[in-house]
Amino acid sequence: MIRAATGLLAVLLGMQESGIVKPEFAPRAAMVGGPAFTPGDHTFELTFGGLRRRYIVHVPAGADQPLPVMLALHGGGGSAAQFKADNGLDPVADAHHFLAVYPDGTGPLRTTLLTWDAGTNCCGWALEHKVDDVGFLTAVIEDLARRTPIDRHRIYVTGHSNGAIMAYRFAAERADLVAAIVPVSGAMAMANFHPSRPVAILDLHSVDDPRAPYDGGIGPPFPGTNSRVLHAPVKDGLEAWANNNGCRLSPDSVSTQVGQGVNAGQTATRFVYRGCRPGGDIVHIRFTGVGHGWPGAPQRPMMRGILGRSTSLVDASEAAWDFASRYMR
Repeated sequence: MIRAATGLLAVLLGMQESGIVKPEFAPRAAMVGGPAFTPGDHTFELTFGGLRRRYIVHVPAGADQPLPVMLALHGGGGSAAQFKADNGLDPVADAHHFLAVYPDGTGPLRTTLLTWDAGTNCCGWALEHKVDDVGFLTAVIEDLARRTPIDRHRIYVTGHSNGAIMAYRFAAERADLVAAIVPVSGAMAMANFHPSRPVAILDLHSVDDPRAPYDGGIGPPFPGTNSRVLHAPVKDGLEAWANNNGCRLSPDSVSTQVGQGVNAGQTATRFVYRGCRPGGDIVHIRFTGVGHGWPGAPQRPMMRGILGRSTSLVDASEAAWDFASRYMR
């Protein structure tokens, strides 16, 4: 399957959905010990906040016990199906036995060009309509738990761009549910920040990101629109979490990868915040020479002018699981 590093304006031509199953909200006691999903992809719908919402679950083979869950949030203008096809998380779920869960944001077209209400200034239709996406993602976890056994101590969230900003918001407002998050190419944008506990964070962002400026500021218009987003500096969000998690505010640079071949002119430097409270480790991978796409994913040539250069210095999907899987809530 070809992966493309984009969550922007992804129009999925000819992609068929798996069967949509309407939820039956039986009492939880009646569902305890229910059967595990069969391997493969399952698409479910639920009604939340007056909207019909849906999510896709990828199930690895051999799912004979409660499995960890990783929510994977598409970027602005994308969709669950697009992000699933593009980011290469399914093979990681197959190899390491966790449920990869791809929820849909909202938008006027319902199946594509979707966004998340990720907080102050972001993003698009969801922000304009004040969609309760924190509540929706919570409902996804609860709906999933009614359907199949999950490990509630190992719930993780990753996301790209608008989805990364949403991952930050969800962790801040539902730290009681989340053990770790891995935001990619999106900085936190919240006016009120009061997490109830530490959450482990691996953040990936490039100083040369053309769409979500590393030091903050107004990003370029979404292609074909006049819609622009005021991005917060990456450092501000990381420092807010460092304060919350009890870390020292000045991270240590511990390693740098230097790109060769197709990655020539690129670097990936790993920064570690020291002294964090248990379960609150923070790591930041800062790229140079890299664009806005999902690291490790092939990029369609037509998207380079929008997203900038792709990279294989880091596989974000592998890195997300490698980091997050160390933590339990």
